[in-house]
Amino acid sequence: MTISDRTDSGQAFAKGPLTDLRVIEMGQLLAGPFCGQLLADFGAEVIKVEPPVMGDPMRVWGRGKLEDGQGLWWPVVARNKKSIEVNLREAEGQQIIRDLVAKSDILIENFRAGTMEKWGLGYEELAKINPGLIMIRVSGYGQTGPYSHKAGYAAIGEAMGGLRYVVGDPANPPSRTGISLGDTLAGTFGCIGGLMALHAREQTGRGQVVDSAIYESVLAVMENLVTEYDKAGYIRERTGAILPNIAPSNIYPVKGGLFVLIAANQDTVFSRLAEAMGRPELASDPRYATHTARGERQAELDALIGEWTATMDREELGKLLDEHSVPRGDIYRAPEMLEDAHFKARQAIIDVPHPAFGSFKMQNVFPKLSQTPGQVNWAGPALGQHNREVFEDLLGYSVESVADLAQRKVIGAA
Repeated sequence: MTISDRTDSGQAFAKGPLTDLRVIEMGQLLAGPFCGQLLADFGAEVIKVEPPVMGDPMRVWGRGKLEDGQGLWWPVVARNKKSIEVNLREAEGQQIIRDLVAKSDILIENFRAGTMEKWGLGYEELAKINPGLIMIRVSGYGQTGPYSHKAGYAAIGEAMGGLRYVVGDPANPPSRTGISLGDTLAGTFGCIGGLMALHAREQTGRGQVVDSAIYESVLAVMENLVTEYDKAGYIRERTGAILPNIAPSNIYPVKGGLFVLIAANQDTVFSRLAEAMGRPELASDPRYATHTARGERQAELDALIGEWTATMDREELGKLLDEHSVPRGDIYRAPEMLEDAHFKARQAIIDVPHPAFGSFKMQNVFPKLSQTPGQVNWAGPALGQHNREVFEDLLGYSVESVADLAQRKVIGAA
């Protein structure tokens, strides 16, 4: 899929259910900006506020850097956004934010708790300008409590929220999931909270603060981990690729050093797997016939299945399991995603043009809405690309005042 519906200037017309919303994004790195990305994906006008000259540090993160240092993460996390440069440490820069707040619906920030108040941009002050404003505040520890003043990153939130302890092989120390999951979870919960606050505003006419802490966003997806300890004294441990006492549900080797995940723990599904293996008697064998029995002999059963899968290549095994309706999935990397027919049919990955990188691929907008779907309109913008549009056209600043602010480094000169 390629981006369509472009204007002559190269930017697409916004589509989606949020096209009537204006969002100020003051966060940087990933947690706050991911929240902004989700809103922008569904049509909101997201105006990203960046420090002059330097911009968001995310601009230089990721591989494949250009000569100016720009990396391949920024075009994704800043897609569909507009960029302006404002020095928030200057009183006139802070006034620009107040002027924007008067014309906006949502403000996202992910600074350390108290920073916005120090700048005179706390919610109480901004709500006087715009009572309907919704402020999404993403931070490591939240806006209250004894840790609220501390700096917090995804890794810390993942550790405190319980995720790091249960990730990895039990023979090794706690591991990372491979992505900054704490940041994206906090951004996602911030987005959900913002949309709920918008709904509440329809009844009350007033905005509110959405307080999304990274550690709490991680804690929210930790299933019944706390309850198990509270009532049963059970502490979850790292289990690697398996679900303890749920068998068979694991990754199994195939030819070529690859792996396939098979989930056949239900009695009826295990019976079909046994048929596919040419061992139908396993389904009635007392050692494997019930959910409990298979769980008690999990390692033994996994070894038996692994010996069988290792005799086939991935395509052969996949076809056989599909024929027997056994749930299975290949362990994908980016190359496999780009070649997969299902990914292509659902346009899960799209081609996006970029003035410097050329056309490149990124994940599409999810979830898919049947009537008002979102879309990727453009990749992450150049620093200050929308200075003139926002300062002059939206806020009504004169050309002379904009030039003066740029000269005094209150705003960027882009």
